Amino acid sequence: MKATIKELTNVQMGYSFRTRIESAKSGGVSVIQMKDLLDDGRVCCDDLIKVDLGNVKPHHLAQKGDLIFRSRGLVATSAILLEDPGTAVVSAPLLLIRVTKPGRVLPEYLNWYISQRDAQIYLASRTRGTLQKMISKESIEELEVALPDLKTQKDIIELASLASREQVLLRTLSEKRERYISKILMQLAKGE
Repeated sequence: MKATIKELTNVQMGYSFRTRIESAKSGGVSVIQMKDLLDDGRVCCDDLIKVDLGNVKPHHLAQKGDLIFRSRGLVATSAILLEDPGTAVVSAPLLLIRVTKPGRVLPEYLNWYISQRDAQIYLASRTRGTLQKMISKESIEELEVALPDLKTQKDIIELASLASREQVLLRTLSEKRERYISKILMQLAKGE
């Protein structure tokens, strides 16, 4: 079974600031920017800039479970909000993707799916621009998603998470082994 992103979610452009985003200590609205999207597919809300926007319409506010999609740049992937960001908006050119059919797709599964080879090939074919790569809102909305049942989606998310954790552990082990061998070789070189 397949469905397009448009059939499963609501996709909207991030909040467009007319000027450079300036931090305001008294600001009541946090801003999620490109720098807050982590390589592991999560949004980090630890260092969000606060601004004073006055009245923000509710549909602009991000919430737990939303996906934030990189519509510009070299990487066309998304990151998921796993925690409540409080009163926060997503800045343009990022796109906010909110699942509207939770009975058909899990946000975590959709986040995983967007980074997979089939989706990446589709998105690469819809990229415009030579210097600044860009993917339109319409292109992401037309992406077809393979939809197994919710239990299978949960299993995929769990297995993908374990595989990702394994890669982190293997990298850490490799770095420690490299430092250890380097230390031993240096001791040998010094005749110790």
